[in-house]
Amino acid sequence: MPEPILRPAHPVSPRPPPARPATLSVGDQPGGLDNSSWNRFRGGKLVAQRTLDLHGRTAQRAFHALHSFLHAAHADHVRCVEVITGRGAGETGGILRRELPLWLNLPALRPLVLAATHPHAANPGSVRLLLRRPK
Repeated sequence: MPEPILRPAHPVSPRPPPARPATLSVGDQPGGLDNSSWNRFRGGKLVAQRTLDLHGRTAQRAFHALHSFLHAAHADHVRCVEVITGRGAGETGGILRRELPLWLNLPALRPLVLAATHPHAANPGSVRLLLRRPK
C-alpha cells in the first residue's frame, strides 16, 4: 500500500520582498514626510548633528567614508547629518558632488536616508540628509 501524501491545509506562499524605497533626489520632498517636517528640514531648522567632509578624497575613499558614516549615525539614532562634497570645478561640479546622489540610492544606503536637500540654495557643495528612524 503506497504512503499517503501529506499536504498542508493552506498552501504556503513565499513572502513578497520588502518594498524598495523610491529613488532619492536631492531637494525633492519624499513620500512619507509631511509638509511641516519637510519645510523645517529644507529651511535649515533641523540642525545637523554630525558632519562628514569629503574634500580631498578619491571617489572610492569618499564612498567608503560615506558608507561608514551613515551606518554609524543611523545606529546611534542620529536624525540629521550633513555631507560636504565641495563645489568642484566645471559646470556640473566635481566627481563627489555628481556621485553623491547615486551613492545614496544604492541598496546599502537608500534604506537609511529619508530625505536630502542643500542647506542653502547658493551652496550646492553641501547636502543635508534626514535619516530614517531605526526600527
